[in-house]
Amino acid sequence: MKVLNLQCTLQHEFEGWFGSEDDFTSQLGRGLVNCPLCGDTQILKMLSAPRLNLRAGREDKAPAAAPTGTTDSVELGLPASGSALHAQLLKAMRQVLAHTEDVGERFADQARAMHHGEMDQRNIRGRTSPEVALELIEEGIEVMPLPSLPALKETLQ
Repeated sequence: MKVLNLQCTLQHEFEGWFGSEDDFTSQLGRGLVNCPLCGDTQILKMLSAPRLNLRAGREDKAPAAAPTGTTDSVELGLPASGSALHAQLLKAMRQVLAHTEDVGERFADQARAMHHGEMDQRNIRGRTSPEVALELIEEGIEVMPLPSLPALKETLQ
């Protein structure tokens, strides 16, 4: 199995797992490799270090503790890199997709119907214009804009 560091033209970084270099090249040529964040199919293979298992002959050492009083991203619970942020975003978006129903263009109508008690409450997602979303907020209906991520419909790498 070959794990490759990949990047789209918008510089979103992600990993791809392929059976071989030929498998990657073939899938890339057929437009099957796309960015999980934006769906871009213009993908570049980035440099990556080989993954070697060198722990077998080593003693397990505990990592050194960070000095107290520092405020690095790890202490704040923030991702240490852009790739980690992308991974967290993908995980959150998978959760949203798994726990909501896509009602498409009927989003505003269904949100209003649930708000007014005309329909049972449930978690929904869909599409509406920014103007209609503002109208919903003014009516006291909680809405949250999400990025349009077409690649999230499929299994993500």
